[in-house]
Amino acid sequence: MTATRVLITTDYLRPGDEVDEFLRRSGLETVHLPLAGRRDPEQLVAALAGIDAALVANEPLTADVLARAPRLRVIVRTGVGYDSIDVAAATRLGISVSNLPGINANAVAEYTMGLLLAGARRLVQSAHGVAQGAWPREDGRELRGATLGLIGYGATARAVVPLARAFGMSVLCATGVPARLRSDPLVRFVDLHELLATADYVSVHTSLTERTRGLLGEPAFKRMKPTALLVNTARGAIVDEDALVAAVRTGQIAGAALDVVSEEPLPPGSPLRGVDGIVVYSHLAGQTAEARAAAGRGGAEELVAALEGRARFPVN
Repeated sequence: MTATRVLITTDYLRPGDEVDEFLRRSGLETVHLPLAGRRDPEQLVAALAGIDAALVANEPLTADVLARAPRLRVIVRTGVGYDSIDVAAATRLGISVSNLPGINANAVAEYTMGLLLAGARRLVQSAHGVAQGAWPREDGRELRGATLGLIGYGATARAVVPLARAFGMSVLCATGVPARLRSDPLVRFVDLHELLATADYVSVHTSLTERTRGLLGEPAFKRMKPTALLVNTARGAIVDEDALVAAVRTGQIAGAALDVVSEEPLPPGSPLRGVDGIVVYSHLAGQTAEARAAAGRGGAEELVAALEGRARFPVN
């Protein structure tokens, strides 16, 4: 009888680690192929040959790639976002797709506060100036008394709320979450137009869908305060990057801290490079030792459950 084979591409999971041992104890054969940077479709097709289930990061599992993986029955994302997977195509092909909702919420929430602080005090620009031989002494801004606007109200946004309140910030939120789930007395729920016009800091925590793709573009930036800072730890394509560059360069908004961009790693010719006020980080928000350990364990458990027909977090 042919063993059930599992492909593991998440780059921090390794042969012989806790996840690998759990999967092997569950009777599965593991194949490790850590993938980082840009993923080539043909490389993915080759990696999925003879594979029954996959534990993946952000690989572009398109309809074409999935159609060329005839044994594949289960895909589990070791994270929250799954926009890199063609879920509709997977469904047509009978492939179960799962994610791990809220698995790195605390890590991303803490990181969000780090970006707010770094942006308010221009820490990156100061350190860069010192490295270049200067001694920058610009005034920064305090978070206390400022208004934070959260776009989205998932697990991460909810985890940001008490942290922001501890800094003395007021919190607004624009979300499509049903009213019965908006029970936080520390948050004032408003529509997106009011949030953009009112917030001193706008932080993105919504998923990437056709509705949210390019959500923050020229019209949105025109509504924001000229002193406002945009923070994005969700998905790069939610922000129209050309419009953002124009908005920062013309002073429509003060700047942006982006942990995610539309194409990762950031291409050499990206318009985001070299713009004073825009700082791009390398998609680190969920990358803590604690979050990685939880995602590895949770992903392995979900994969075994899905293979047995009892997936806990299916998205299709």
